[in-house]
Amino acid sequence: MKTRYNYQITTLGCKVNQCESEAIAHQLDSAGGSLCASDDPKTNVCIINTCTVTGKAAMQSRQAIRQAVRSHPDALIIVTGCYAQTDPDEIRRIAGIDYIIGNSDKHEIPQLLFSPVNPPESPVCRVRDISKERCFHPLSVVASSDSRTRPFLKIQDGCNTFCTYCIVPYARGRSRSMPSGDVLNHIRRLKDDGYKEVVLTGIHLGCYGLDLSPETSLLSLLRRIADSRCIDRVRISSIEPHELSPDIIRLVSESDVFCRHFHIPLQSGDDDILKKMHRPYTRSFFRDLAFQIHDMMPDAAIGVDTLIGFPGETPAAFENTRSLIEEIPTTYLHVFPYSPRKNTPAAGLPDQVRPPVSRERCRVMRDLGNRKKKQFYQNSIGSRQQILVEDKRDPKSGLLKGLSSNYIPVLIRGDDSLKNSIVTVQVDRYESDNGVSGTIVDF
Repeated sequence: MKTRYNYQITTLGCKVNQCESEAIAHQLDSAGGSLCASDDPKTNVCIINTCTVTGKAAMQSRQAIRQAVRSHPDALIIVTGCYAQTDPDEIRRIAGIDYIIGNSDKHEIPQLLFSPVNPPESPVCRVRDISKERCFHPLSVVASSDSRTRPFLKIQDGCNTFCTYCIVPYARGRSRSMPSGDVLNHIRRLKDDGYKEVVLTGIHLGCYGLDLSPETSLLSLLRRIADSRCIDRVRISSIEPHELSPDIIRLVSESDVFCRHFHIPLQSGDDDILKKMHRPYTRSFFRDLAFQIHDMMPDAAIGVDTLIGFPGETPAAFENTRSLIEEIPTTYLHVFPYSPRKNTPAAGLPDQVRPPVSRERCRVMRDLGNRKKKQFYQNSIGSRQQILVEDKRDPKSGLLKGLSSNYIPVLIRGDDSLKNSIVTVQVDRYESDNGVSGTIVDF
């Protein structure tokens, strides 16, 4: 008789990790498992899906592992994800762990749990050399935990770039892609299940298809999606600036299938720092790209990642980043402080920026990002937006909430029958950094 698993999953890090945790949960549920709250004493399996993108992320992963062991000492403890892939020996030193599962075998966790074997007496480590991985492992297609109206679909994994600050290629391996036909089939399944929007995600999305035979590209995939109209809306997650081609921008501007929203990692607006980071573009290239998007789609959302405090970032270099963001039509910022990650070239660079200086620069950038976001929201007042109404109401106001194509959260009045539907609203007023409110003008 199979054990009934009452499980919980702790997820750290990126949207790809979130997507993979949701897939594991879906498979466990399908096999008779039951998701538990973090403090539920019935929990007998704890899965920690770790992150290691920075030294701080690795520390937070260790803290999450120890917390799970303390809270559920009798539970089966499974550690997986990027920290498990890159530093299994560090994890072994934490008492109470049963399994350490690398990224190559993450998708097999449900089968591992339901296989007829006795629990191990010491940690079982299943971590393979991911640099040799050439297979893209498809996952169950499920909605994200943040909003069940907008599921993530992982169509690519791995990265070939090897930026000097980044451990991700060592944690995820080489770029690998889901075949285009499978992508379309997964999207059609989501539409058949009632979803209106899907978010295409990956570790290095712009490399999509280059590993397939015959070789293809992200642009070719997006054209197939547009031609098939296999779902109402498709949102593209983070894409590198040098891989966001004019043809992709033009396709998004001309098709009502794609959300008018780009998220582009800048990292630094200083050319010398970009060279040290091994980023293959310049400040002027990024500036031109942002204005190209804005010229084609003045209402498009442009989200930007910045990495502040990289070694050698002088006051002048920081000012180049700040002034570039001030100048370009940025909608919102993700601001990350640089922290050294062992086994990356940047960790050994001279002129490390002192943490208090880095924190102050991050504060300046976050204030700038908040101003940009507020202005973008205010500029939408009086416009008409198509929003996808989410399943959960806004907890503060009790109103329905939805997301526009260009990534503006909108509050509206209405009954629950509107959930998971696309409606047209007129934006009436700015509410806060959390969004705007509007009135339905068309169902």
